[in-house]
Amino acid sequence: MLISEGKVNVNSQVETRMERKLLEITDRLIKDLRLLQFSSPVAYVYNPLVYAREPHFHYLSRYGGGGSEAVFVGMNPGPWGMAQTGVPFGEIDIVKNWLGIAGDVGEPHPAHPKKPIEGFHCRRSEVSGRRLWGLFRKLSGTPERFFARFFVVNYCPLLFLDADGRNITPDKLKSGERAPLLDACDSALLRCIEHIGPARVIGVGNFAEERAKQILKERGVRVGKILHPSPASPAANKGWENIVLAQLRDQGIEF
Repeated sequence: MLISEGKVNVNSQVETRMERKLLEITDRLIKDLRLLQFSSPVAYVYNPLVYAREPHFHYLSRYGGGGSEAVFVGMNPGPWGMAQTGVPFGEIDIVKNWLGIAGDVGEPHPAHPKKPIEGFHCRRSEVSGRRLWGLFRKLSGTPERFFARFFVVNYCPLLFLDADGRNITPDKLKSGERAPLLDACDSALLRCIEHIGPARVIGVGNFAEERAKQILKERGVRVGKILHPSPASPAANKGWENIVLAQLRDQGIEF
């Protein structure tokens, strides 16, 4: 299965205002990922860096200049979040009404009928994004206050689906297909962290923490984690917000 990239629709004026280094890192990652192929059980692969390029670049352009205190790193897109908006953990209502980001979103080809890409017209809400950005909104008030200290990225930009439309996370890929994917994403994350220069990196979940530790083990950057907000996690459904606030305090982060 080749990566489904779909139609690209980008306003050139957006690119001229872009935070240039993050744009270069993104385009290098897109190029590296184009070389990869995936076999069963993977049946569909979406790359929102391509078909949702415009809102993704709005995100980088508007908010990519901060993050010196910490960078939060997620695993990969959810079907109703970044897959729709191009923004990490990008629950649609928060992306539009708090982050103030919109833009044209194309469609990956082929797309699974159970996981269509409707962009900002999608009526579904992603719980993980709603929890994560909802907490940041509650604690920071404005996105400017949040991004003056922090930034949010996804380790892997690809959404993997099986023939029935079920998510396949990167850690569940076949080892021979997972290794080159990790190489490309490791390289992109390392360049991103070197460019931003945060005091610490916080993995959203175990997988992101493990990759960050592996990448940064000789870089002098502290790495921690918070509980992933996925509703598939029983722990996250039992007081996720309070758990995460305690984890952040333990890592010296106060809002």
